[in-house]
Amino acid sequence: QVQLVESGGGLVQPGGSLRLSCAASGSIFSIRAMNWFRQTPGKPRELVAGVTSSGCTHYADSVKGRFTISSDNAKNTGYLQMNNLKPEETAVYYCNADILRKSVTSQYWGQGTQLTVSS
Repeated sequence: QVQLVESGGGLVQPGGSLRLSCAASGSIFSIRAMNWFRQTPGKPRELVAGVTSSGCTHYADSVKGRFTISSDNAKNTGYLQMNNLKPEETAVYYCNADILRKSVTSQYWGQGTQLTVSS
């Protein structure tokens, strides 16, 4: 079994910063890629940022220059540093990872963490 657990969400003022974490646990050989998505009610889940095991990153245009995705392969943990947050970025943030175990790569999701950007 593999679990992804997000943490670090909460309430932050506009212009503020927050760091989300995503810890993977279980029988993991390696994490091939980790992504962060966000979703607000009534809207589809949106890809925010992603990072591969080789360190390649990609970002949604709306967050470029403000968000930084990273990973600590030794700890099987990924991070999303978010700066200069905007109220419209209030959403549930989900961690998603492609994990290799027992010679099979499968996709896993965390349960989500709420971020509220408000004064």
